[in-house]
Amino acid sequence: MADWDLKKLRILRTLHELGTVTATAEALHMTPSAVSQQLTGLARALGVTLLEAHGRRVRLTDAAQLVLRHAEAVFAQLERADADLLGYLQGEAGQVRIGAFSTAIPALVVPAALELRRSHPGLSVVVREAEAEAAYELLAEGSVDLALSLAAHAPTPRDPKFSRVSLLADPLDVALPAGHPLAGEPGLRLADLADEPWIFGSSGPWSQITTTACESAGFVPEQAHAAADWSAIWAMVAAGMGVALVPRMAMAGGLGGVGRGAAEPGVRGGRGGGGVAVRVLHADQPRRHVVAAVRRGSEGAPGLARVLAALRQAAAAQTPGDTTVQPS
Repeated sequence: MADWDLKKLRILRTLHELGTVTATAEALHMTPSAVSQQLTGLARALGVTLLEAHGRRVRLTDAAQLVLRHAEAVFAQLERADADLLGYLQGEAGQVRIGAFSTAIPALVVPAALELRRSHPGLSVVVREAEAEAAYELLAEGSVDLALSLAAHAPTPRDPKFSRVSLLADPLDVALPAGHPLAGEPGLRLADLADEPWIFGSSGPWSQITTTACESAGFVPEQAHAAADWSAIWAMVAAGMGVALVPRMAMAGGLGGVGRGAAEPGVRGGRGGGGVAVRVLHADQPRRHVVAAVRRGSEGAPGLARVLAALRQAAAAQTPGDTTVQPS
């Protein structure tokens, strides 16, 4: 394979544009003899004659013209590469991979990705659903660039491998069957539901969050049914099989056919033939804290910083007045 030396190709292109070795040397701040030596070396490397005498001047051979046609394509591609690299360095281009738990994807990641598509179309977001522990494993091994998880299941702020950013405190509302005697109770408190059958996961983050919230209210919840999928929990509540704590982010993402604003008192549609009353626990509102984490030292990367900013914006839109953005 021929040795395509870019520096020498640029000299050949300049000679083609200016017409003489002297003018080429002046334009490139070289001596005429140095220009000749470089072009002689290029001809030797390519195995073709590039110049031929034409009176007191030289002109490019047909082989040189062919070489330049290909060289122009190479130079154009390098210009595009320079532009792309500049965009990457400025956070305008590139790819950021996010590992996120399920309810964070429709509530935070998708709005952030849509905003970035509008404001920075060269910056793409790749999403991978993962629970807290798995997300941090992916982050540590370099499979994702950013992990979204719950603070209770994230590494501590002192972990030297990661930098954390608190995104929001996601309120937990209570879902009751529409015909439940407490569905319309004014000033409903979590402790009022101490004797109810509860629906929550048999293990994992949501099981711990539910039991911790109930224990903080003074009781241990009786688990009537175990489920981790929100649509399954919603359907069982609608069917009158129990009550459940539901994160507002899950409802904002379309749980049970409910859209944004579902955490207001009232009856919502259900999949089990009944309805679901979603009540805000104003007196003792439990919350789960959502955090983003990156590998320590990477938070200054422009593209990653733009994604974090878009996630903050999405978090602020979720629960006005409840949002916190504190690095830790």
